[in-house]
Amino acid sequence: MTIQVATLCDSASDYNGKLCILGAFDTLCSREFPVVHPACAMVMRMIFEPADAGRYQFTVRCIDSAGKDIMPALPLEPAIEVSFPGNFIPFVTRNIVLNLQRIRFERAGLFTWVVASKDTVVARIPLRVTLFDESRSATGPGG
Repeated sequence: MTIQVATLCDSASDYNGKLCILGAFDTLCSREFPVVHPACAMVMRMIFEPADAGRYQFTVRCIDSAGKDIMPALPLEPAIEVSFPGNFIPFVTRNIVLNLQRIRFERAGLFTWVVASKDTVVARIPLRVTLFDESRSATGPGG
């Protein structure tokens, strides 16, 4: 299995096997804490080769810099089935779109979205949550 894309974004959809991503980001800025981010999506596009055929059950966690979960682990349902109808197909792709709502961050910091299958981490997506600083706002989302 190869992870082709793994990101957080404003929204995403799987459109006939195409992964459509809008507004990929890695930083959230807030004027105060705690803060609740209203909605976003965690997305992945995976490539499987014939040797990868089988069933995959993924779990997603969001942890802080100390490794503590900030929300309950999310099992992705249904499991992903990977099969190959013939020897002439060199690979297949699968998209995951996990829509997230009302994620609460108690404080600023570095957080990581961890995607695992059978206790093996397959992707780590960093997220910086920072206090908005008006004096630096002209330079972009750096806070």
